[in-house]
Amino acid sequence: MNTQLRRAATAATALTMAVSLAACGEAGSGKEEKADDKTIGLLLPESRTTRYESFDYPLIKAKVKELCDDCEINYKNAAENVSTQKQQFDDLVSSGVKVIILDAVDSGATKSWVDGAEKKGVKVVAYDRLAEGNVSAYVSFDNEKIGKLQGEGIVQALGDKAADARVVMINGKESDPNAAMFKKGAHSVLDKQVKEIVYEQTGEWSAQIAGQKMGTAITALGKDGFDAVYSANDGMAGGIIAALESAKVKDVPVGGQDAELAGIQRILKGTQSFTIYKPYAPEAEPTAEIAVRLLEGKSIDDIATSKIDSPSTKGVPAALVDAFVVTEDNIKDTVIKDELYKVSEICKGEFKKACADAGIE
Repeated sequence: MNTQLRRAATAATALTMAVSLAACGEAGSGKEEKADDKTIGLLLPESRTTRYESFDYPLIKAKVKELCDDCEINYKNAAENVSTQKQQFDDLVSSGVKVIILDAVDSGATKSWVDGAEKKGVKVVAYDRLAEGNVSAYVSFDNEKIGKLQGEGIVQALGDKAADARVVMINGKESDPNAAMFKKGAHSVLDKQVKEIVYEQTGEWSAQIAGQKMGTAITALGKDGFDAVYSANDGMAGGIIAALESAKVKDVPVGGQDAELAGIQRILKGTQSFTIYKPYAPEAEPTAEIAVRLLEGKSIDDIATSKIDSPSTKGVPAALVDAFVVTEDNIKDTVIKDELYKVSEICKGEFKKACADAGIE
């Protein structure tokens, strides 16, 4: 009797294994990646700029969870390394993720990744920077318009001196297509409204490199050889302002971008003239919604209502977000009103008096 029971159990086990193997074969065999219908990949380019870890990642994660409570975010940061990001992208594809939000370190390097992923049924949402390749959607700010706002900010800071002004330009990283659009937009204003651009270099999105370039400009032009400085973002503006202070150059307007906390504090202190406030939630949340809809096979036409071209792909569905110039006069009505920062975060230590003088308490 025991022998018969053992034989029956063995037969049942064999049958169960056969059914399981058959089921696996039906789901996909060989080297095909398994489908992961509840995970969205998120690849951000770097952490030196404070926005990515402090705003973009948590906002996207929270919105995805709100829209799909059993969805997960698989998040990686490339620390400005293209090879690292390529490996992270490949790992997501191999893991079976079917939607990836990609903020590329180098947009020009992504075409083969994106196109290869598309062939495997993976949809890519280009975030903040327009990745090359057959991306399914693009969400960002109107970056040429941001450059125009920066140029206008410089002109306004110069006031009636603008027509005769000489401007130094420290641009963003040359491999970043956004930097090219900021530069183009700024030139469209400055080339018409100031006397000349007397020095122009890339600061590589680095405060240290931007500070070094500013030091070179001061040496080449002299302390009185320029009247304002365009900085493509606030991080570089910090390095530029440090170089100006080290050389004892005063009363030179410096503009930035990103509304970083340190940039807002410098505006209150009077060492930085303005920044560009790009509300992160209106960029991050539509991105999350597009990613969830693509995961669920739903239309995104009501979100991505514009079209934009990359060097490799025409007519990419796009959602473009507005940005705003922030000066001392409207800090309360922008970054504080929108709860980007609390008054207690801005107005601490050496900035308490500057806040009080600006009516921020």
